[in-house]
Amino acid sequence: RGSCQDVSVTDAADGPQFPHSNVDDREKWPLVFYNRTCQCVGNFMGYNCGDCKFGFFGPNCDERRESIRRSIFQLTTAEKNKFIAYLNLAKNTVSTDYVIATGTYIQMNNGSTPMFRNISVYDLFVWMHYYASRDTLLGGSNNVWRDIDFAHEAPAFLPWHRVFLLLWEQGIRKLTGDQNFTVPYWDWRDAQT
Repeated sequence: RGSCQDVSVTDAADGPQFPHSNVDDREKWPLVFYNRTCQCVGNFMGYNCGDCKFGFFGPNCDERRESIRRSIFQLTTAEKNKFIAYLNLAKNTVSTDYVIATGTYIQMNNGSTPMFRNISVYDLFVWMHYYASRDTLLGGSNNVWRDIDFAHEAPAFLPWHRVFLLLWEQGIRKLTGDQNFTVPYWDWRDAQT
């Protein structure tokens, strides 16, 4: 399904919107925490090439299928209850695949004192969103740069959130075994209040 490869990141300089260098763990991600990863082939993806690419299903990831998201207002009561049950299950199930960093690379003594902890499937995605949009730490709690948000205040807003939601759907599918699960949407434009 794939092989282990060195991680390659660009050597290009950061843009003017980020005037600091070598002060944030998110720079040149993921090299601050690991430098090798799986390079998947075919329709496989994931940290160990054990998942199917988005839109593909089956044991060999060769079944192409479209997933249709529906308005939350079009769901039946049973479908809404199932959605809430899936959220509760994700909130109360520890991820078997991932842990989260609880300190910066510098706080981990340049990686020699790992600081990680378990997290629920649901909170993993809360943490991912936070990690991409949190303030930039510039060497201490009194030196924080609040003028950047990688998930929201940059050109990658739409593609970043699209991949984020696809990963979240995939996480719920793995957890529940429901390969038809999709995240319902809420079109707030017609909200009366």
